[in-house]
Amino acid sequence: MAKDNKTASPATAIGIDIGGTGMKGGIVDLQQGKLIGERFRIPTPKPSTPEAVADVVGEIVEELMKRDAAPDPSTPVGAAFPAIIDDGVARSAANVDKTWIDADVDGIFTARLGREVHIINDADAAGLAEARYGAGRGVKGSVLAITLGTGIGSAMLYNGTLIPNFELGHLEVDGHDAESRASASAREREDLPWPEYSERLQRYFSHVEFLFSPKLFIIGGGISKRAEDFLPNLDLRTPTVVAELKNNAGIVGAALQAALHFDLVD
Repeated sequence: MAKDNKTASPATAIGIDIGGTGMKGGIVDLQQGKLIGERFRIPTPKPSTPEAVADVVGEIVEELMKRDAAPDPSTPVGAAFPAIIDDGVARSAANVDKTWIDADVDGIFTARLGREVHIINDADAAGLAEARYGAGRGVKGSVLAITLGTGIGSAMLYNGTLIPNFELGHLEVDGHDAESRASASAREREDLPWPEYSERLQRYFSHVEFLFSPKLFIIGGGISKRAEDFLPNLDLRTPTVVAELKNNAGIVGAALQAALHFDLVD
């Protein structure tokens, strides 16, 4: 539960981004939304059971806490997790072991670290970071951050406030689950040329645009590095830009969400 009284805002916090192949963490400057020093990465354990993942989270935090810029040991840790998160409990499991479903992720990590931990969906973390520090900074109204990767992740923000667990990768487009047709992995799997892939993205983004009428689309994920190959082909009413925080967005957003959850920052 969040604290009732706000304490002095921490200058830094630790964020961890948990993925199917790697787990990475960093010390985040909460004023600027940037990492202090290098990220620290450990491969995701196989199998990625709760106990095994919690142990790696512990290793990452222990390593980061040795650094000169480490936050106070009482500062909560934030972690981005590939699942629908409901009050700290995983309601799905994408690219991690299925034993995570209905597991108390907050509780498991908090017990392992001996300090407060707060969990956020990985796409939500990236979107929150972009809204606070990146491409969505200062944008009023609704902003949709869409990550194109193994699947399609999405985050909805309104006036900078996160509305969690928007699973827009599972909308039906052309009779299919959208991420099975328009994710980056779908393009690679089917060896689609960029013009054909752009057509799929057009149908997906047009559908999302009609449903939500956002003020801004932010496109992230690894494929955003190739934005020049598809972004000019999209014909949307909504301004559409590339994410600015790149691969650090999950770490930054996780640290920020933990600080917000415990009322340590505005």
